[in-house]
Amino acid sequence: MSDVRVPILMYHAVATDPNDATRALSVTPEAFAGQMAVLADRGLSPVTTAELAACWRSGRALPERPVLITFDDGYEGVHRHALPVLAKHGFPATLFVSTGWIRGPYDTGGGLDTMLDWDQVRALAAAGVEIGGHSHSHPQLDQVSDATLRFELIHCKEIVADQLGTTPVSFAYPYGYSSRRVRQAVRETGYAQALAVGNGLARRTQGPYALRRVTVRRSTGTEEFERLVEGRAIARTFAGDRALTKGYAVVRRARRARRLVSRSGG
Repeated sequence: MSDVRVPILMYHAVATDPNDATRALSVTPEAFAGQMAVLADRGLSPVTTAELAACWRSGRALPERPVLITFDDGYEGVHRHALPVLAKHGFPATLFVSTGWIRGPYDTGGGLDTMLDWDQVRALAAAGVEIGGHSHSHPQLDQVSDATLRFELIHCKEIVADQLGTTPVSFAYPYGYSSRRVRQAVRETGYAQALAVGNGLARRTQGPYALRRVTVRRSTGTEEFERLVEGRAIARTFAGDRALTKGYAVVRRARRARRLVSRSGG
């Protein structure tokens, strides 16, 4: 069972006319409907993040051909456009909310486009969508202080629990960035599993706090989507992303090192 490789699809906005900030990582409602039809036609079995991790933790068998459908941030189109399609197919999914971006009493105004409100989040939860945490203000968690890191994780968890009446057990790292320190804090805060990006298939051996996802975006055509869910040519598909990620990682490590030196007075 440890050799099972699971595609975890990462979506953001589902919108006909997204703004510039979200366009590249958005999909049209028509594209999303077509992609869900591909999953149904090919006999894939969507599960939530919590279900996948629980099976891998306990040794229980996963359904035949598992796949995860996940959404980050909390854009309004997840309720308006994605939910009816998910309901049509009877597909579960996971939505990771940045609580400071959701419209309502905790809104910090940082949302990149039209965001969900808490009534819509509750409607999604009632329809079988797992609601997970995605921090409060969506920072690069590996670049913030220990105190800010704890605040981002705990405040997010407390707000979701207050608004939904259930405590989130799954987490997704903003921008996909984590570190050993971040992963440890996520675990200590009480999240049972967490998703990165990595643009690869998820495997049990990655551990519950570094499960990889594959990015679905506006440029993802039908043939590419079919390859993703079949686990074919993923390294080639995301070769450019990986090169950029590696280069940016060096820059970010240097920035963090400079900040630590300045804080210590060195």
